[in-house]
Amino acid sequence: MKFACQQQELSTAINLVSKAVSGKTTLPILSGIYFETKGDQLRLIGNDLNLSIETFMDANISEQGSVVIPARLLTELIKKLPNSSVEIDVSENNVITINCVDSSFKIVGLPGNEYPELPAIDDQNSFEIDKELFSNMIRQTSFAISQDESRPILTGALLEIENGKFNMVAIDGFRMAIKRANVKTALSNKAVVPGRTLNEINKIISQVDSKGDLKISFDDKQVLFTLDTLKVYSRLLAGEFINYTQILPSDFKSVAKVNSDQFLTCIDRSFLMARENKNVAIKLEIKDDLIKISSSSEMGSSMEKVSIELEGNDLEIGFNPKYLIDALKVIDSEDITLELINNVSPCIIKPIDHDNYTYLVLPCRISK
Repeated sequence: MKFACQQQELSTAINLVSKAVSGKTTLPILSGIYFETKGDQLRLIGNDLNLSIETFMDANISEQGSVVIPARLLTELIKKLPNSSVEIDVSENNVITINCVDSSFKIVGLPGNEYPELPAIDDQNSFEIDKELFSNMIRQTSFAISQDESRPILTGALLEIENGKFNMVAIDGFRMAIKRANVKTALSNKAVVPGRTLNEINKIISQVDSKGDLKISFDDKQVLFTLDTLKVYSRLLAGEFINYTQILPSDFKSVAKVNSDQFLTCIDRSFLMARENKNVAIKLEIKDDLIKISSSSEMGSSMEKVSIELEGNDLEIGFNPKYLIDALKVIDSEDITLELINNVSPCIIKPIDHDNYTYLVLPCRISK
């Protein structure tokens, strides 16, 4: 196997696929990056058996072949080489020679034919979505994905598509984020994708200068995201996701309309005082077209006031301020509504100008 390519292009491709390489694997071959020449292109794969990333790049191919090169060493080495042509020559015993300008290195690799095959996913069971829209869906929901491994199904987000409606849902037991979008497809399917996969996809979308939409393909156990010459494979989480529609309350007793930026700024300041207390909570007193936001600790206390338009009953309720801040930072709307029943029932936060986003948060007890 022998090829040459530009240092910057090679470094970019290596950085992309290395996101799927585990540093703690018990299988030595998975600590490396798979290289294969296919025609006039170079194929690179990183794989930890749960997440796999595959990309292609142009290269001048002299000899066909495949090899697995240790990821950590290769990543650091290629990054430090000058911005010039890199020549890589692999011997029959998998010794890799890397030449660039006046530098030369030898690395011991592993045979490419021992690297695990990527799963085959039926291309017919797929749909396309604008990549920036999908990135925004992740941004508006991923913070509500659970980190608690004792409930594995909640460590991912539900992707649900039916009749051209596409929903992404994340629940961690204290809050729930739902983002909705419209797509052109007759596909009906749902799957729970690990939070790690979605976060990596989001990073990749922001890094890769690609054209066209993101293609998403499912089967019973795997999901494939395709973006130009890049493919991300992921195992799906097994089990039944919570029936989230049953969690959403109705018949609200209090509905408050508030400017989202003002509300966020006041809660953010109140959080400064609340986090000095082990019982992190702020109190919202909703009354007379105002929300009074108060917090206290041994260090002192704070009081903020925000103008609102209130329909319904006055109410005092407590929240973990971080749970409010997380949602307010990602809601792309000037004004929002807080929909409440009482001080022990969930609060629903929605943008005023569209119904594509819903955030549910549980209240917490406030000290008197």
